[in-house]
Amino acid sequence: MPENAGRQRSWPQSLPQSESGVSSDTIPYYFVGDCSVKNVGSAKASPLLGLADWLPAKRWLISTGRWFSATLLAITVATTVAASADDHNPLAGDPKAAKAGEYEFRINCALCHGLGVRGGGRGPDLTRAQKKHATSDAVMFQIINNGIPGTAMPANGTNGQGVGMTDEEIWELITYIRSVEVKAPAKPVGDATHGKELFYGDANCSLCHMISGKGGRLGPELTSVGGNRTVEAIIDSVRNPSRRLAWGLTEPTKEFAQEYETVTVVTLNGKEIKGVVLNEDHFSVQMMDTNEQIYLLEKDKLRSFQKSRESMMPPYDAAVLSDKDLGDIVAYLINVGGK
Repeated sequence: MPENAGRQRSWPQSLPQSESGVSSDTIPYYFVGDCSVKNVGSAKASPLLGLADWLPAKRWLISTGRWFSATLLAITVATTVAASADDHNPLAGDPKAAKAGEYEFRINCALCHGLGVRGGGRGPDLTRAQKKHATSDAVMFQIINNGIPGTAMPANGTNGQGVGMTDEEIWELITYIRSVEVKAPAKPVGDATHGKELFYGDANCSLCHMISGKGGRLGPELTSVGGNRTVEAIIDSVRNPSRRLAWGLTEPTKEFAQEYETVTVVTLNGKEIKGVVLNEDHFSVQMMDTNEQIYLLEKDKLRSFQKSRESMMPPYDAAVLSDKDLGDIVAYLINVGGK
């Protein structure tokens, strides 16, 4: 019978302290086990625990099956402590920093977010006080530095546009963005309830566009567009859809996201297919036709291949969709995008 059989396992009072003599801040130590989390004390944390001190604790954790859980939680606690340390913008409210941040914005951000910070049709309007992703200055710092995976927001200095920014320059940029935020809520642009009726009804928007899983797939998905685009950009995309094509698939290997270009191909057997480009490289193209049929085609096996920047979405002028009705649809998109 194992030596400790039938014996109640006890929790150590704290992790062994380092003998390195390096002083640092006091942090709590946690152990995980039996579906519970226990604070077992605090001590002076140093960059490296003494090997002689740490190994007995590690053996105890492994023997009790708690090593993985404790390691995972230790990483989480360390990350939380590090994040909270950088939560405050050291340049907040500094007009000189804001001016320098405006310069950084023009070089690195204006291509997508517009020179006025109010959105460029691709990047969101940053003058809004309530932002979808950046809930604090610390989170905004991480977004600017690391990007947002799966979106067109690149990591700092990785997209070939502008230059890489230092930590100080990122704080300057955040100071500038905060200085141009509009604190007052925007005036409603229309009747969101009527806009929803139009979106799924007479305006036929849902034939090509999807919101929250409901609608068509040929055009861009619009669930978040109301929170990411300005009112003016949304209206312009309806009135003049070919002026600035929407972005689709984003990939780390591509400098820019795939745009919703129109493509017409003729296969070797003479079949003509027209639709939108989903993805493309030098050798192949993925496309969707107007019936939402998806094709993967090798370019060297096509009789012809033509792309156009004329959007498949027809322009909706005031004779087709009145300003009031369009305002109601935009109000609906804003209402959905703000959730």
